[in-house]
Amino acid sequence: MSRLGANGSRAGPDYPDSKILNEMTQATLKQLSQQLAAKQVSSVELAGQYLERIEALNPQLNALISVDREKTLAEAQAADARLAAGSAHALTGVPLVHKDLFCQQGWKTSCGSKMLDNFVSPYSAHVVEQCAAAGMVTLGRANMDEFAMGSSNENSFYGAVKNPWDLNAIPGGSSGGSAAAVAARLAPAATATDTGGSIRQPASHCGVTGIKPTYGAVSRYGMVAFASSLDQGGPIAQTAEDCALMLNVMAGFDERDSTSLERAKEDYTRDLNQSLAGLKVGLPREYFAAGLDGDVARAVDNAVAELKKLGAEAVEISLPNTELSIPAYYVIAPAEASTNLSRYDGVRYGHRAKEYKDLVEMYEKTRAEGFGDEVKRRILVGSYVLSHGYYDAYYIKAQKIRRLIANDFKSAFQQCDVILGPVAPTAAFDLGQLSSDPVQMYLSDIYTLSVNLAGLPGMSVPAGFAANGRPIGLQIIGDYFDEAKMLNVAHQFQQATDWHSRAPDLEVATAQDVAPKKRRTI
Repeated sequence: MSRLGANGSRAGPDYPDSKILNEMTQATLKQLSQQLAAKQVSSVELAGQYLERIEALNPQLNALISVDREKTLAEAQAADARLAAGSAHALTGVPLVHKDLFCQQGWKTSCGSKMLDNFVSPYSAHVVEQCAAAGMVTLGRANMDEFAMGSSNENSFYGAVKNPWDLNAIPGGSSGGSAAAVAARLAPAATATDTGGSIRQPASHCGVTGIKPTYGAVSRYGMVAFASSLDQGGPIAQTAEDCALMLNVMAGFDERDSTSLERAKEDYTRDLNQSLAGLKVGLPREYFAAGLDGDVARAVDNAVAELKKLGAEAVEISLPNTELSIPAYYVIAPAEASTNLSRYDGVRYGHRAKEYKDLVEMYEKTRAEGFGDEVKRRILVGSYVLSHGYYDAYYIKAQKIRRLIANDFKSAFQQCDVILGPVAPTAAFDLGQLSSDPVQMYLSDIYTLSVNLAGLPGMSVPAGFAANGRPIGLQIIGDYFDEAKMLNVAHQFQQATDWHSRAPDLEVATAQDVAPKKRRTI
């Protein structure tokens, strides 16, 4: 066997057995870190193997929309040099993918939109900088709902992402590409964002682990804005331990972001091995009412039973304003989106219409051509609720409801340590099933939206499968800055179960199996 060289070619007798490398693509972030530190594999070898897997499997999944082999292997070479010099971070040399709304210098950053299809970022987001400083290696850019607006990842200019567990199912959104890439083992970890559940819901539907931290814990600098008071970056990986390692890198104060919280740096792995004895888990009665699918209810019940075996105590709580989270969110988020997206006018950067008579027509045609239907819908709603005569009736009232929702959680955490429940009312639905019914699509976010409105941390942990074989996630919600406690609950649950270690059985698609897509390799 030969070794992968700097350019991905094979030369030398000491290249690890291909079976061993293939098994490494199934390994967790923690395991890969240990193998790299022990020099059982090099970063270049590891990156090369993941790139081969991406080339073989991504055509049928459409999880990644940008791959640059040369850039990736150059980063891997630099990581190997750090490892050899003994100046490595815990995650140096480990590959990941970035959601395509984190600006990354020299890479196209499109936000899944035609509007930014030609935009190559001149700078990097704080999250990307942090990952690069740790020596992590970028494998590519993950597909997503356009400008992070969607719950199914069907709103991308580059085509829908497929769920690795069932290619007829949606992967969830808007971070569907990130979740699908981790589930399919195209990458051991991915960055993602959560505005109303966009980390937790796709993590649930794809059978992986994802965490949305407290608002302000991860800088939004260089993260293309959807709804500024709700957007929050976080990681998706196989396990809670991996997410803790990723959060150690991603979180931290950034003076360039006015919403970044100036707090001491945390080690999110510090409590992973704490006992759950005496832990009180709250079960909101509103989360287990009509509308919850039986398979999801059983999976959550079984998870609660497992945590009880580990010493936790379940208590019933109430979050009475849960049902108001959907109307409040779909006033606040579109209002902020309409403001944030007003900058895309064809003047400074991004798409510009080719033919127009005057400046006004250029604006109109550029935005009509550049934005997809869902983005246009939210811009219209947002502009309406911010308009004269409706601002007080809708936007201000929604903000008052937001405070009521936050107060519900404040009261609940006086009775329990963490809150448990479903992530979504059902397992992943079929591609196209709700495309013509946006309101029904919005209703699928009922259990996740309130966490963003309150600015709380929340996460999804694999907890079983529906009868049709599609994954189901358990949602864990913590009080402000309780990420380490949540991660401990998730880690202990994962030590007692194996849902997180199961992977879909994927085969390389033939050319006729894969529909043509808008795709770019830069």
